[in-house]
Amino acid sequence: MKLQSLFPFSGLFGGKNLHKRLLIFSLCLVAIACGIKPTAEKVSWNEAQHQEDSWYGSQEAQRIADNVLLYQNHNGGWVKNIDMAAELSESDKKDLAKEKSNQIGTTIDNGATHTQMRYLAKVFDETKNDKYKEAFLDGLDYLLEAQYENGGWPQFYPIREGYYEHITYNDGAMIGVMQLLKDVAKKKPPYDFVGENKRQAAQKAIDKGLEIILETQVEVDGELTVWCAQHDKDDLSPAKARAYELPSLSGSESVGIVQYLMELEQPDERVITAVESAVDWFESSKVEGIRLEKVNDENSPKGYDLVVVEDPEAKPIWGRFYELETQRPIFVGRDGIIKYHLSEIEQERRIGYSFLGNYAGKLLGKDYPEWKAKIIQ
Repeated sequence: MKLQSLFPFSGLFGGKNLHKRLLIFSLCLVAIACGIKPTAEKVSWNEAQHQEDSWYGSQEAQRIADNVLLYQNHNGGWVKNIDMAAELSESDKKDLAKEKSNQIGTTIDNGATHTQMRYLAKVFDETKNDKYKEAFLDGLDYLLEAQYENGGWPQFYPIREGYYEHITYNDGAMIGVMQLLKDVAKKKPPYDFVGENKRQAAQKAIDKGLEIILETQVEVDGELTVWCAQHDKDDLSPAKARAYELPSLSGSESVGIVQYLMELEQPDERVITAVESAVDWFESSKVEGIRLEKVNDENSPKGYDLVVVEDPEAKPIWGRFYELETQRPIFVGRDGIIKYHLSEIEQERRIGYSFLGNYAGKLLGKDYPEWKAKIIQ
């Protein structure tokens, strides 16, 4: 029998240089046996968060992880809005090395820090390369240090004066941190490499975080409602951020908070009350009979405008912000003045910010009923 017939590799063993080809084939078999991953296709930073476990051992995953290490500041955290998957030149790498001591922009806003940490944990789990583990642990130390004594997290740490120092639920900042620390405390893979002392510290941090969540749930006319996107770090009152983010009730950020509370094992009466009260508020605050529609607008920088149209068949939607006193949805432009109709604010904000959405649709339609059924058992 000819050697070619034993293997489905057309022409591999024929012709000249048979020994060289056999050597190459043998090396391929050794690589497969040793678990060496082939080079993966290029992916975006967002795509890199959602790959199969085995991908995180690939050359591409490690290339991105090495970028993540370069962007990590000396205090253990990261700045926001960075494409971690972008190719870096040698000059870029040298510049980043010089900037590591610049800690002013280190933040948990827009997914920064806890997202990088989750990525590094996945790569370490596949590669067992200690540099990724150590970077994760530095990030963990940063998150633990950044927490206020009362249990909240500021948007930026070291503290930046202004709204940045508020306890920040906006864009899922604090909840994103607590989700990660909860996974660490519970020894959930791929975070099972974290030592017992740090796991206990993570548990203490989420215990304090839970207390501040319950303390900051806004009460209006004696009834618990939901949360503001940010709360004053000292008196815990709803606080203002940017000009168009006034003290208010959040129809968006509050969803993530409720979902976090529903994930807790054996919730006590305070947690159950917090969830039930928030769900009651979402039920009473939904806006029905209208929907958002994009209409062409050549003068718009995005080529369209957003308008509210009547539609009796539309799914319920919620406002991003509700006025504290009236509990009506409000719309605020860069002038900081409250309006009650989306059309009354400038187009730039109307199309550049999410003021209306089906924020609590899944919460009311699926998540809460499932949680309720489990609690009743």
